Amino acid sequence: MAIRERARDFWDRISPRERMLVILASIAAPLILTYWLGSSISDGLGKIEAKNEKMRKALRIIADVKARGPVQASDDTIDKMGTELLPLESYVQEAAAKSKIVIKSIQSPPEATKNKFVTKSVKFKLEDLELDQLKSFLQEIETKSKVVVVTDLDVARDFKDPKKVDADLEISTYAKAKEVAATGSAGSAKKAGP
Repeated sequence: MAIRERARDFWDRISPRERMLVILASIAAPLILTYWLGSSISDGLGKIEAKNEKMRKALRIIADVKARGPVQASDDTIDKMGTELLPLESYVQEAAAKSKIVIKSIQSPPEATKNKFVTKSVKFKLEDLELDQLKSFLQEIETKSKVVVVTDLDVARDFKDPKKVDADLEISTYAKAKEVAATGSAGSAKKAGP
């Protein structure tokens, strides 16, 4: 009640001209505030729309470049894969020699046939290697032949020398199983006939 009485006293004390200004201010303030909020929201939406349009344009350019880009060559590794496995131990030793790495012993589990492919793996441990040596060794293994891959790699920092690492590796090579290759060539011979 005290606030209402103070407001009534204030209203009674001011002149009619001042009353008119208070009424205009009470009407104008919400209108100005509403206009300001609306324009700031509109500006924000305009900026978002401009950003979205730039993104749409970039996506159209990427789609156009992709559509005009060169056709990537297909991977024909399986088609060119033979039925004889690479001599994996000597392959690994050659890669090690190029990277100046000494392999003390190589474990060679027996060959395995699965899903129409023959797999041969070797396992060994490398110690006291610099990272660049390991990197060049892995590049040599993976780039020289498409049918040889590193199937397991476990690298640990050497506690004696933090600049060196120890690595446990498993490297595998693949070939087509002979019965698959024979049926594939027989099928192509049938297709070639009349």
